Amino acid sequence: MTEYELIRSGRKSLTIQIKTDGSVVVRAPLRLAKYRIERFVTEHEDWIRTQQKKAEKYREQVHVITEEERRDGILRAKKIFPERTAYFAKRMGVTYNRITIREQKTRWGSCSSAGNLNFNWKLLLMPPELLDYVVVHELAHRKEMNHSPHFWAIVEKELPDYRKRREKLKILGRQLVFPKQKDIKKQPMFTCLQTKEYCY
Repeated sequence: MTEYELIRSGRKSLTIQIKTDGSVVVRAPLRLAKYRIERFVTEHEDWIRTQQKKAEKYREQVHVITEEERRDGILRAKKIFPERTAYFAKRMGVTYNRITIREQKTRWGSCSSAGNLNFNWKLLLMPPELLDYVVVHELAHRKEMNHSPHFWAIVEKELPDYRKRREKLKILGRQLVFPKQKDIKKQPMFTCLQTKEYCY
């Protein structure tokens, strides 16, 4: 029989949850008999195996960021971003003020009207050319605070292949996750309306 972690609560439904490490979590009502839970798991073993295979495939496609990588990445980002920013700013003929290293879920960088630059440390987990693309992108905002054709012309002058870099960043960015983001769940399956024997 499938091994699982049992979590009881005041809920009225019985559900199965598959995590990306392949482990199984069963959530059940407080007083539901153990044999009924085991029968429920047994009846869904085919589904469990299918989801575990999906989880394995998912793990192969993503990079789960460890705490060690995070600490090292932030330290390296504080050194590398100022170096690359200074290099491209000189080439592009622009100035900037403060550089701040952040940890953001959806943004790789930003530029304020005051010339303050923010960069996501997770770019250190990417190929160097993608980090350079974000630096150039934000520095281009020192000339154009928008995404007009003129803005992209500035980026393209410095990086003729910026479109490929931008697309690659979108793809690889979706593959970086933290452990807390990586659960794969099956939605509630047997509710009161569907399986009354589980409603107590």
